[in-house]
Amino acid sequence: MVQPDLQTVRLSNGKEITVHTQLFINNEFVPGHGPLIETINPATEEVICSVHSADKQDVDAAVNAAATCFKDTWRKVAPAEKARLIHKLADLMERDRDELATLDALDNGKAFTVARDVDITDSIACYRYFAGWADKIHGKTIDTTFDKLCYTRHEALGVVGAVIPWNYPTMMAAWKFAPALAAGNCIVMKTSEITPLPAYKFAALVKEAGFPAGVVNIITGYGHTTGSFLGSHPLVSKMAFTGSTATGRKIMESSSSSNLKKLQLELGGKSAQIVCADADLDKAAEWSCGGIFNNHGQSCNAGSRILVHESVHDQFLELFIKHTKAMIKIGDPFDEDTFQGPQISKGQFEKILNYIEIGKKEGAIVSYGGKRWGNKGYYIEPTVFTNCHNQMRVMREEIFGPVVVIAKFKTIEEAIDIANDSDYGLAGGVYTTDLDTAITVTNEVKTGTMWVNCFDVFDQSTPFGGYKQSGFGKELGKYALQEYTQVKVVKILRSSKI
Repeated sequence: MVQPDLQTVRLSNGKEITVHTQLFINNEFVPGHGPLIETINPATEEVICSVHSADKQDVDAAVNAAATCFKDTWRKVAPAEKARLIHKLADLMERDRDELATLDALDNGKAFTVARDVDITDSIACYRYFAGWADKIHGKTIDTTFDKLCYTRHEALGVVGAVIPWNYPTMMAAWKFAPALAAGNCIVMKTSEITPLPAYKFAALVKEAGFPAGVVNIITGYGHTTGSFLGSHPLVSKMAFTGSTATGRKIMESSSSSNLKKLQLELGGKSAQIVCADADLDKAAEWSCGGIFNNHGQSCNAGSRILVHESVHDQFLELFIKHTKAMIKIGDPFDEDTFQGPQISKGQFEKILNYIEIGKKEGAIVSYGGKRWGNKGYYIEPTVFTNCHNQMRVMREEIFGPVVVIAKFKTIEEAIDIANDSDYGLAGGVYTTDLDTAITVTNEVKTGTMWVNCFDVFDQSTPFGGYKQSGFGKELGKYALQEYTQVKVVKILRSSKI
């Protein structure tokens, strides 16, 4: 018997909500042919519901729907109409903001207030920003010789495949969908199998907004099956992926062995926050605390390494722990004053606790936290390691949890060397009152984003992406449109009669 699409689930606060559980293909919710996948509430460790997953024939159906829609319909829709549809979608998200935030909190474990006021609010802004670009994607006229007319066209790629992670279920989808749609593409997105529920609510809004069937298709499944089928599909022109560096390599392999797809990879990070001796230490402590502990430390750009000048280390540490105690209230995601909910899954929970033990064995000192919080749910105390050096595993490997490592430096040159001594290059930060120091550090640290006297600050108009093994390509801003278009050159020989 096929599991029906709509399921009613209970929240930890006793309320109930109805969720979609089937695949969204060609504007309809349809059963998947893969195994049912249980999605777990990380706050209670209990099953929320089971969702359908996509096997090869489902991926084929989704990609074929997108390809047919692009050829017959979507590429012929006027840019201004595309903009109207994206704006309508944003309006519907605003109307249902609380429901979207509820699903993010339920499936992911993040605080409902954070999901509502940050994730969903920023996602709506992302759609509105790119809606404004839909009718402003222009080529150029190029003067060559008198007898020729030469111009360029910025054309949509066709079918875009996207794979998003579990840490920002709605926001990471927006970062892919919004520029892809504005640039005129159709899209097949695979959600994380851990957090599929918010995307299916979004799918219902896509249909309500009036998008033609096949423009947006959303499927769920495991990476090694569903993700692999999507990444190697010959009708997919581009893959946009956010996730681990290891999985990013597999996406590249799938591209190279199939049809040499265009790729955009936003991968892991081990970002350094540098605190100089002249910094406003209280502000530096406050910003750097949020820089690591936002979203429970589950962010690729998390500032998980803090490098502090030796002359102010002890004072900074005291302030940092003070702000950690004040900022981080652990609790149920639906409690109004919760800042940090549970980690995403049992596997991630155990991985983080294992890293804490590794840090202890390597000689790092737990100056705060370091344990499980409570006895139910995947909660971990915010953890502060000191007495660290850059050869420790906890200094070099991405933990992806509420764990920060603090090390000392003597000179700004040493701090820059430590920051750059990493496989990753996604983001970084520097706290200083000296403009020359700020410019020196931001120029020399090899990352895609550098923040000065702040951290983890985003805007729809500013691009985001990494260096080194943190990937390539840019999300957000005008730069993102380049990832979803290709440039064609047209040369016309003028008639001699003209």
